[in-house]
Amino acid sequence: MGWFVTLATFLVNEILSEPAYLIGIITAVGLIAMKKSTGQIIGGAIKATLGFLLIGAGAGLVTASLAPLGTMIQGVTGAHGVIPTNEAIVGIAQDQFGSRVAWLMILGFVVSLLLARFTPLRYVFLTGHHMLFMATLLTVVLANGGRSTVAVVAVGGVLLGIMLVAMPAFAHPWTKRVTGSDTVAIGHFGTAGYIVAGATGRVVGKRSRSTEEMKLPEGLRFLRDSMVATALSMLLIYLVMAVLLLVKEGQKTAFKAFATGTGTVATGTGNYLMQSVMQGLQFGIAVAVILFGVRTILGELVPAFQGIAQKVVPGALPALDAPIVFPYAQNAVLIGFISSFTGGLIGLALLTWVFNPAFGLALVLPGLVPHFFTGGAAGVYGNATGGRRGAVAGAFLNGLLITFLPALLLKVLGAFGDQNTTFGDADFGWFGALIGNAGKAGGAAGLVIIVLLGLAVLGGAILVQKRVVDTGWDPGAARDAVMPRESVATPAEAGATAAAYAKIPPPAGAPAPPPAA
Repeated sequence: MGWFVTLATFLVNEILSEPAYLIGIITAVGLIAMKKSTGQIIGGAIKATLGFLLIGAGAGLVTASLAPLGTMIQGVTGAHGVIPTNEAIVGIAQDQFGSRVAWLMILGFVVSLLLARFTPLRYVFLTGHHMLFMATLLTVVLANGGRSTVAVVAVGGVLLGIMLVAMPAFAHPWTKRVTGSDTVAIGHFGTAGYIVAGATGRVVGKRSRSTEEMKLPEGLRFLRDSMVATALSMLLIYLVMAVLLLVKEGQKTAFKAFATGTGTVATGTGNYLMQSVMQGLQFGIAVAVILFGVRTILGELVPAFQGIAQKVVPGALPALDAPIVFPYAQNAVLIGFISSFTGGLIGLALLTWVFNPAFGLALVLPGLVPHFFTGGAAGVYGNATGGRRGAVAGAFLNGLLITFLPALLLKVLGAFGDQNTTFGDADFGWFGALIGNAGKAGGAAGLVIIVLLGLAVLGGAILVQKRVVDTGWDPGAARDAVMPRESVATPAEAGATAAAYAKIPPPAGAPAPPPAA
């Protein structure tokens, strides 16, 4: 039995938790199903893997370039509290629950494939690290009630499988609006924030122009290049925060800010300010790497996935990581990041002055990395249905969600609530809090309530799939009636089952989706 546990742990930790390997395997299987040559199979699998590694490299650059900015903000505001970091809390939990997480994740992935095969929810969740994060969350929450390993793995595996197919379905009407096609879904557990952003855009942005249509003076036409605009914006943010920190804390403390990132302790005021400039430019490079990785993987994975959809899970769609939507509204990514972070700051103020004294909720500091990735994606979804106002308001609400939901989640994590970190994205917060509070009933009754909650999520997703997704409902139709767009996808282009809907044209260089079967 020991060798089997070792094998399961190896599969989870070394393969299934590495999205690049998972994507390469899936691409190879798809190309095999399409009867491609050996060279095409190997080349396509490696290229798809490299695409995901590019995304990871870009994410690492983002994390490194944002670390000093986080230090500056904390120094300027004086805020201390819990910083939601998925990787940190998962690493802590692995020491105690590693084998249970492994079994739960494998079972959950199998359950998700069965659900994709035999229910209308034809989505295959390919974001491996988020599978690992959700598996860890469910293990911690369920084990916190003192339940046996078998109960934790069995119930948690079913819940994980449900979430892997349900969340892409809930978001899919909004995702189709963003991408203009029915060839890819969102597979990321910040989905609640994206849906809220899209719904907010419908309310506030009926007559608001797209973030990608911003009119700039002739002298500022260079800002139309998203990489330049992103780098310049972050450069200015860095300089402002650097000056504020220098004024408040003095040289001795301020000059150490860049030692937390890729830089070193500043040697003087000029060097300190120029390190701020360099970090802003590094951020622009990081975003460019992510976008290139997304385009690379789309060019290989989407066509290959058609083979899997036809052979293994007919009609299935790949559900991919949040940056997959970044190329469709690149200005909205930056706007969404800033708006989400602003929401996080206001949420922190409310926790400090209202909810912490009244309800004892922990202070949740706005982590720049989750606000960039989920806030940026929320900005894209908000823009798709509500233009500039939708991007700003939708991402702002996402910022509030990923501030308050982690605070609620801490209440059900037991001893792990004292680790000064927690899970950061929206779906971890609401689902973990629901499951944790349901489990307080204890014993068999608690497990029954938890399973019923999971079935309710599954039933809701099937209902949305049948009555909303499959009918071709477009959440931006009302806006298009007022502000019609030039480019409208036909049912054949979009892979839709019913009415056509407007789409945001992909950027230059982005791969065209494969034709509908």
